[in-house]
Amino acid sequence: MNAFWSYLWPALGAGAVFGILAGSIAVRVRIVRSKELPHEPTLIHQPRRKRVLLLSGGIAASIIAAVLWHGPLGAANRFAATIERQSREALDHYEMYKVSAHLHRGPLTRQLILAGPADLDDFQRGELVRLFNPLPGVHSVTWVNRSEWLPLIVEAALAAIGGFLFGLLLAYLVELRRRHNSQWNW
Repeated sequence: MNAFWSYLWPALGAGAVFGILAGSIAVRVRIVRSKELPHEPTLIHQPRRKRVLLLSGGIAASIIAAVLWHGPLGAANRFAATIERQSREALDHYEMYKVSAHLHRGPLTRQLILAGPADLDDFQRGELVRLFNPLPGVHSVTWVNRSEWLPLIVEAALAAIGGFLFGLLLAYLVELRRRHNSQWNW
């Protein structure tokens, strides 16, 4: 389970969709041909206020989609349950039944926190951290309960904004292509 493919990809895709929609409307320029000079098109731009409103609405919709994906649609709970199940299976494989592993919550991050009996020596603690670090979807492993990484919802919102910017770039490139093709009067 990779954090990008299982959790962040839908937020990135939703951001790209909203970026394409908002961008295709916001960068749209109406091309008008005058009767006196039909070979020279005139561009009529949308008002700046309308463009800023469309773009900010698209960013807001992308972030709302990421928040909905995180919470009500249950992606964060599925992600945490999968990581905790995989870590429990690994601990059972190493026959460490008294040690537990869970993701840092409040807010949910990708930091795995190990807890268990105090009779483990430093070598066992260090080895468990080393063994659980490459677990897919986990950023870091520690024995103490402190968050050193971004909350998962912030990562989803950043992925949605990144997708929005990518979609905006695509919409802009399509508009440039349309403007370039409008100069030809067949």
